[in-house]
Amino acid sequence: MVDHYFTASPTSAENLRRIRVTLVGRTVELTTAAGVFSPERLDVGTSVLLANTPEPPSGGDFLDLGCGWGPIALSMALMSPRARVWAVDVNERALDLVRRNATSLGIDNVNAVLPEDVPEDVRFRAIRSNPPIRVGKSVLHGLLEQWIPRLAERSDAHLVVKRDLGSDSLQRWLASTFDEGYSVYRAATSKGYRVLRVRRHGTPRTEPVEIV
Repeated sequence: MVDHYFTASPTSAENLRRIRVTLVGRTVELTTAAGVFSPERLDVGTSVLLANTPEPPSGGDFLDLGCGWGPIALSMALMSPRARVWAVDVNERALDLVRRNATSLGIDNVNAVLPEDVPEDVRFRAIRSNPPIRVGKSVLHGLLEQWIPRLAERSDAHLVVKRDLGSDSLQRWLASTFDEGYSVYRAATSKGYRVLRVRRHGTPRTEPVEIV
């Protein structure tokens, strides 16, 4: 049986390995393993996302959806040490790697958890994701419908998707699905990838404004 990176409990041998990557301007060694996404290197899509998103807020709750071995979550945690970063994945091996890598970097503000372990009342100041396109369109849409509404007001989700894997159709779907209180933009294009930005706006003011 072949394990996919979205397999909950991979049965293949771990084959732990150390790779050298650059995160937030620092060259570090991190641990990866078989049965997770891109175990050999920092994949191009994630590199494009990291290079084309602004620094996250200084504090609050952040989400890395489909975290793999953790480069996005670890980067956000390094940039915003006062934030609480939720690294979410269905793959238990990936979550274990995130915890190992956070410990090796001396990071204590990353929670690597299954989706159901994120408290329902948490709202995110930032969502960053290289989403699992290969799970299929219906599953992917369900994930985004679950998590994007948990953006805090005046906050952004940034998603990186390869152009030939449907980034433009995903952008259209996002714009039609999140059409009230949100804006959807193409924030960047690089190396065959699109970075899509979903902005949740603040609640419109409804009370009268006193003019003096």
